[in-house]
Amino acid sequence: MQLIDSHCHLDAAEFDIDREAVIARARASGVGVQIVPAVTAASWPKLREVCATDAGLHPAYGLHPMFLPEHRPEHLQQLRDWVERESPCAIGECGLDFFVDDLDPEAQRLYFQAQLELARDAQLPLIVHARRALDEVILRIRRVGGLSGVVHSFSGSPEQARQLWDLGFMIGLGGPITYTRANRLRGLVTQMPLEFLLLETDAPDQPDAGIRGQRNEPSRLRQIVDTVAELRQQPAADIAAQTTANAKRLFRF
Repeated sequence: MQLIDSHCHLDAAEFDIDREAVIARARASGVGVQIVPAVTAASWPKLREVCATDAGLHPAYGLHPMFLPEHRPEHLQQLRDWVERESPCAIGECGLDFFVDDLDPEAQRLYFQAQLELARDAQLPLIVHARRALDEVILRIRRVGGLSGVVHSFSGSPEQARQLWDLGFMIGLGGPITYTRANRLRGLVTQMPLEFLLLETDAPDQPDAGIRGQRNEPSRLRQIVDTVAELRQQPAADIAAQTTANAKRLFRF
């Protein structure tokens, strides 16, 4: 089974002690490719170094809204320069987060809008974080136009998902769908067109129900596949094949 983890922070400090073993466990479970999105400008050099160690690791560069205090306006021009020089697979992680009260919404909008325009200009897909902000994220994607990407850890409604699909975006689902209380997400994955689905771990965060409270890692993507297969009553191999093809199409592998 060939799998792609479409969202994994393998450069995070939580993996510094055993990163090679984590990659090896991922490969043993069928996860031969991981998309590794950035969160701050300061993290870009380490992310590049980590991804250079294995051909299956693909970097994306961006400015995450939850790290807003670490961003500076000059980082936007640095991001343009970095993207032109490094040729990443995507722009991100970027987006809007209106869940955390002390993150200035207007400053978030400034950084997100600039990254939307960069993705359009560079003709790269986006990896988008949207928490309590999906309607505005959709509106801004529509206004810029000519974009593609994925809203990772999707938590919205079926109608919001349909709007994203119409705009050329996929949705990313991971550990949360393994929890039986996640009724809306589990219902969505049961009914949605499979060609718009990407699978992710968001490791080291968002562990699945089988490792609740523990460090997550990309090898756990198999549990996500099995959950989707069970919910849709389809063979796991079919889920793996389609979601892998989706990731290859979006990130142009």
